[in-house]
Amino acid sequence: MTAPDPWKGLRGVMAGAMVLEAIVVGLALFVVVRVDGLSGWPVAAVGGLAVALVLTAGCFRFSWGIPLALGLQLVTLVGFFLSVPLGLVGVLFALVWAYLLWLRRDVARRIQQGRLASHDVSES
Repeated sequence: MTAPDPWKGLRGVMAGAMVLEAIVVGLALFVVVRVDGLSGWPVAAVGGLAVALVLTAGCFRFSWGIPLALGLQLVTLVGFFLSVPLGLVGVLFALVWAYLLWLRRDVARRIQQGRLASHDVSES
């Protein structure tokens, strides 16, 4: 029996975080409409962001997956200019992504020290 691939597990956690963020952004859409009374293109932009977050969840196996996720995270943070509740969602998930990136660095460090088995050292 071989050791589980830590990179695969971390990619799964990142994908799960993206799906959760998409759900929260989608639910924030109702708050944006009710509290700020927005309609038209701002609502479509928030809906498009939620769809983009879901689609990005499947991109972490590619080298551009994490930069894409961080770019969408930046877009969510810029949501403060559209609606404060959306911006608060962006801040909350920015903290989540900061922790995930710290975990990624920690996994790479442990693999390099030989304390964690890996199938692909190039992921770090």
